[in-house]
Amino acid sequence: MKKSAPPAAEFYRYLALERGLSGNTCRAYAGDLGAFLRYCEVLKSDPLKADARFVEEYLWTLKADKKLKSSSIFRKTEALRSFYRFLMLEGKLSEDPTRNFRAPRMPQRVPKFLSGRDMEKLLTCPAGDNFSRMRTVAAIELLYAAGLRISELLGLRLEAVDLRQGWLRVFGKGAKERIVPVHRAALETLKRYLELRQARFGGGSAAAEIFVNRSGKKISRVQLWKDIIKLGKEAGVAIPLHPHLLRHTFASHLVQGGADLRSVQEMLGHASLNTTQLYAHVEKSGVKAAHEKFHPDKL
Repeated sequence: MKKSAPPAAEFYRYLALERGLSGNTCRAYAGDLGAFLRYCEVLKSDPLKADARFVEEYLWTLKADKKLKSSSIFRKTEALRSFYRFLMLEGKLSEDPTRNFRAPRMPQRVPKFLSGRDMEKLLTCPAGDNFSRMRTVAAIELLYAAGLRISELLGLRLEAVDLRQGWLRVFGKGAKERIVPVHRAALETLKRYLELRQARFGGGSAAAEIFVNRSGKKISRVQLWKDIIKLGKEAGVAIPLHPHLLRHTFASHLVQGGADLRSVQEMLGHASLNTTQLYAHVEKSGVKAAHEKFHPDKL
């Protein structure tokens, strides 16, 4: 069956919910994508079959023919990278033509993150014995405790968790494996969720992933985003929540507490320290020691 690009509305939802981008940025990216798709249409080229050279030529025409500034090229490059990343997540592509792209250098902004008070509101939300509610609380705990990407969280399987030692085996970008320490409070929350999961699907009817929906299938990104947003509103957190915000919060709180950046880099799974340097300056220390010493698990 011939694959086709998903509707623009789904891409817009991905930008708003998973990426947590503002409405203005989402609209700008949607406009940038529309221009690229029109370019593909004129050249009778399928955007799903575009290679890196084709995309580079498009961006070059914007710079050479339309005389766009570096700031505009940067945004349009980011829009296309987001689009192809989205197609990869949706299973529409097996290879991202923009994976090695480097956008024009722009001033880096410190990522937004939640305050300790806001995290306390989230982490103290009562879940009781409600399966869906406990699932959301456990997801938030792990996103914050281990700095996981949403895709990494959803890909976690039961065998990837060591509750006794306090580790997670995570597969990040490029299927790279890393071991991430998790503090005791998050493990206890996860344990309570797993008990509810076992009570509900103990007969073996559930998927291998830890986080499943009411039918026992792997929960979708959209459903988990909605659940997290709903809990954030109930907890009284003013900042709109999205999964990556909790990853930023994890790193920012560690660094604020004095953790060295190399340890944070390893826990986040960043290939380059340059990415992690958004958070702080570099020091030297052990990964496990830094996590246990500096993670604010007792709020």
